[in-house]
Amino acid sequence: MKTCGIELKANNMILVVLEDKKFIDLKTKKITLEDDENQNDIRSFCNDFLLFLEQNKIEKVFIKKRAKKGNFAGGAVTFKMEGLIQLNPLCEVQLLSAQAISSFEKKNEIEFPKGLKKYQEQAFLVAMSKV
Repeated sequence: MKTCGIELKANNMILVVLEDKKFIDLKTKKITLEDDENQNDIRSFCNDFLLFLEQNKIEKVFIKKRAKKGNFAGGAVTFKMEGLIQLNPLCEVQLLSAQAISSFEKKNEIEFPKGLKKYQEQAFLVAMSKV
């Protein structure tokens, strides 16, 4: 089964794809929402994401949850992006808390794949914790 782990940062959706716990080094590593107030940019973001899901035959998506309030609260744009991801008609989407991901990392010895970029590590952990 192909799964996609996602971390949302600023206006970027950082992507990691796993197939049966094996990292797949894809050309597309992130999708950016250029202007969250521009309808054409939002459509473009949605279309790029749906195309990514279709081309890579993703069966499940896991997103790292962001805090809704407090010091580490997610920005408004990331919540908008999260909603757009959840509306995709192609596959199931689940949210994972930072605590669950951290707990998984502590209980398991994680070795990051060679082709993984540093900025993709959290998205990798999101995907690995649910495979």
